[in-house]
Amino acid sequence: MKNIKEKFGPWAIVTGASSGIGKEFANQLASDGINLVLLARRENLLEELASKLQEQYAVQVKYLPLDLTSETFLEEIIDFTNGLDIRLLVSNAGVAYMGAFNKSPMEQLSRNLNLNVNTQMKLSHWFTSKLSTENKKGGLLLVSSTVAYQGIPYSANYSGAKSYVLNLGEALNVELRNKGINVTVLVPGPTDAPGLTDRTDADMVNNLPMKPQPVDQLVKEGLSALLKNKPSQIGGTLNRTMTKVMLRVMSRNQASAFWGKMVRKMVVAK
Repeated sequence: MKNIKEKFGPWAIVTGASSGIGKEFANQLASDGINLVLLARRENLLEELASKLQEQYAVQVKYLPLDLTSETFLEEIIDFTNGLDIRLLVSNAGVAYMGAFNKSPMEQLSRNLNLNVNTQMKLSHWFTSKLSTENKKGGLLLVSSTVAYQGIPYSANYSGAKSYVLNLGEALNVELRNKGINVTVLVPGPTDAPGLTDRTDADMVNNLPMKPQPVDQLVKEGLSALLKNKPSQIGGTLNRTMTKVMLRVMSRNQASAFWGKMVRKMVVAK
């Protein structure tokens, strides 16, 4: 994409890079000539992706197998990236979990909330502080979800967490726009990408009321929005239309009831 390397090069960090949306971000950034630091838990997938990108696009790729919920994850990232001129962070790593809130394991809910909220806060604070301290321009792209716009029954913990990410990023866009730091929240709806949930995706996709957006289109929209420094970007025309309907036509209670009915079907189907 034109101007991506000029604006956000020479190095970028992508979290959750081993599959799905994160992997596609890595592919598109590498194709634009940006060197990459890839972070995820599965070392074999990171190694495979790094080799492919280096061979195909002649960029430098470093990878670090990492649990972003560990107490030391940020220190590990800082040590690993020492000396690299990183101007872009794509904070994509996250996990969804569907089920009745009071029947879901507390440990699972806590771990997911840690990754979806605390990790995003810590990464955003570290990266934007680093850019400001070094007086450098750059970009921060956070990944939320359309569930952020209302409480989703049977996905209460996840929708609450994604609301935090959306509000965090939109607020930082205003705080940092005069410092040369672009901040955009990419807000995917249903996306044709594996690895987005703790459970098998097949039944979920079959129960969706719309065709999932291709992941390459979603990522292109996200990078384009970041270049324009848009506070947020809902992926896909249909998703943008549905979100407007939910926000302007339905009450919040009606919207939550609509999604709750659909998500409950997915949970029951499992």
